[in-house]
Amino acid sequence: MDGENCSSLTEFHLFGIINNPEIKATIYTMFLVVYLIILVANLGMIILIRMDSQLQTPMYLFLSHLSFCDLCSATATGPKMLVDLLAKDKSISFSGCALQFFIFCIFADCECLFLAVLVFDQYKAISNTLLYTVNMFSRVCFVLMAGAYLVGMVDALIHTTLTFRLCFCGSNEINHYFCDLPPLFLLSCSDIQVNELALFTVFGFIELSTISGLLVSYCYIILSVLKIHSAEGRFKALSTCTSHLTAVAIFQGTMLFMYFQPSSSYSLDQDKMTSLFYTLVIPTLNPLIYSLWNKDVKEVLEKLKNKMLF
Repeated sequence: MDGENCSSLTEFHLFGIINNPEIKATIYTMFLVVYLIILVANLGMIILIRMDSQLQTPMYLFLSHLSFCDLCSATATGPKMLVDLLAKDKSISFSGCALQFFIFCIFADCECLFLAVLVFDQYKAISNTLLYTVNMFSRVCFVLMAGAYLVGMVDALIHTTLTFRLCFCGSNEINHYFCDLPPLFLLSCSDIQVNELALFTVFGFIELSTISGLLVSYCYIILSVLKIHSAEGRFKALSTCTSHLTAVAIFQGTMLFMYFQPSSSYSLDQDKMTSLFYTLVIPTLNPLIYSLWNKDVKEVLEKLKNKMLF
């Protein structure tokens, strides 16, 4: 191993999402619109939930934090990707690359956990509506939220420390649009067995815990829904669960596909397309699925619109 080359690396060059000049302008416009939707929708949801007393419930508190995670994870990767689509110099400093991954990892983990917390909250709301606010009192909400952020920070710190202590003695061009583990592992000339072990154990434990929690919660939700006497009530509850399950399946499916494959089977061109789902698509869909189709949110928006008009 060439120690001098390891220590002399000060920056990486990001290949970007696409390198075809003929369609760069179209791709840039499309992703810019998507990123602006993420900003407006998620920031709007956070402000709306904080401002209106009707939305001061545990569910909307968790939703505001989910929106915050979507906003931060998309902002960690989106602006740099947009700049690189037009810029000739696509470099990112070594510390900047580490910081980008660290921030993205924190909020991706938190989003994973908040999706599970929301399903648990939904089960509590459906199974015993009268005792919902009692069961999900402020201390329980605080513990769940603090736990999600703490786990996200610890996981991000472990992977960032292990990854950026590797030796990168070959090419410094990352075949991706942001600093992520699979392309960095491919660049490294160090032994990455410890990194892969940490990925499978630490992140694997987070994924296994959240997916198990999701499945158990959904089983209880289905049992609770079947006890609802009203056909309309059952349909409403099941339709809500279906939309939530769709968002969870897309997010968890892409994360499992990206991070639980051996390094020998990485296909970075394919992985870049997959990464778009959890960096841009999911942050766009979550406000729609979890909030903007919600009856309470619609009522608050209608009330706000009437105030502005009259």
